Amino acid sequence: MVVVVDERTVPGEGPEVDVDRWGRLATDVLVSEWLAEPRIELTVHFVDEQAIADLKRDHLDGDGSPTDVLAFPVDDPAEVPDDEPVLLGDVVVCPAVAERQAACMQGELADEMALLLVHGILHLLGHDHGDPDEKAVMQRRESELLDRLHRP
Repeated sequence: MVVVVDERTVPGEGPEVDVDRWGRLATDVLVSEWLAEPRIELTVHFVDEQAIADLKRDHLDGDGSPTDVLAFPVDDPAEVPDDEPVLLGDVVVCPAVAERQAACMQGELADEMALLLVHGILHLLGHDHGDPDEKAVMQRRESELLDRLHRP
């Protein structure tokens, strides 16, 4: 089950969020990664800049500046018995930061939001970009998923 919530409280900060659209993309990514609902539970949170800055500072020893996406894994699907639900974790996206990044790169906001969502889900599934080889694998998978599910 994928739950998408818009938790932003600052009026006018960032673009509107279509929770249904991003819920469909998240579900499609999970299915593409061979993780079927309802066994898998994932929550996607859209938050304000202050909220994501606080999360980054409190959980990742960040500097308190806002970031675009954070992922908080809970269960590793490979370690959960087949008859038990998998609490995959939470992906937290800041639409205001995504909007700025899209403008700086002269890209489309929807493409940036899709990238951030896919990136966060892949982190929950164990992908990382800590070294060049891991980064290449993760970026290749992001591109494959976005090409198939977001830009058909």
